[in-house]
Amino acid sequence: MLDILHSDRFVDMAPPQIYAALLDEKRYVCSTSTMYRLLRANDEVRERRDQRTHGTYARPELMATKVNGLWSWDITKMRGPITGTYYYLYVILDVFSRYVVGWTLQCCESQEIAEELISQTCEKQNIVPGQLTIHADRGSSMTSKSVATLMADLGVIKSHSRPHVSNDNPYSEAQFKTMKYRPTYPRRFGSFEEAMVFAQSFFKWYNSEHYHSGIAMVTPESLHYGRAGQVIAARAQVLSIAHAAHPERFVRRAPVPQPLPTAVWINPPLTSGPINIGAN
Repeated sequence: MLDILHSDRFVDMAPPQIYAALLDEKRYVCSTSTMYRLLRANDEVRERRDQRTHGTYARPELMATKVNGLWSWDITKMRGPITGTYYYLYVILDVFSRYVVGWTLQCCESQEIAEELISQTCEKQNIVPGQLTIHADRGSSMTSKSVATLMADLGVIKSHSRPHVSNDNPYSEAQFKTMKYRPTYPRRFGSFEEAMVFAQSFFKWYNSEHYHSGIAMVTPESLHYGRAGQVIAARAQVLSIAHAAHPERFVRRAPVPQPLPTAVWINPPLTSGPINIGAN
């Protein structure tokens, strides 16, 4: 019976399946309980089914210390006028500044659209080979060979989230949440044109007016284009004047503005200390 259990034909089958197969061939060797007893005696009671094994995916650990060093991109659906219809919003975000460097709204999802957006955005931001890493999840457009080939041609390093791990791409997810929680975001868009008008208005607000909690409450545009330092210095001057005028109002210490981040991580190393990775 052990020879039968170990045979190429039955090695991946459970005893009840082997028992049934043998009976169909008009053979009775032993009961299923006897098969299990023999397997236990030989320390072979385990999962016998032939199952797919998943590859081991490394935890992405990416750090940005300046603008245009690390981008994150993703695609989200925006509901159309009829149930089951969607518009597809592609967004590329600079992780350090949270500035949306590129976006497009389309009626479908395709690798060709992704290629064009990445290429145009790299050109607009004057990306040179070896400068940039682009991180994304494992959607079909993100992992397509043509997109990978384009990045290689541009000298861009590609990075992907682990399968089914949503927080491996936190900045794109946070940006989409900010958009969809806006009071003006509708349950459905009546037309493609309506969705386009909303997107244009939203990204103008997000980049140039939104005080972002993850970057010391400056706007993404001011940090991305090097004006945030002046903003922080001006705030420090206002606080200094306020402290000089009424020091009694500041019991513990003189007030200072929140500093700008110096490093932003996607998955900081597990052994590192606290790092500012605010994503709202």
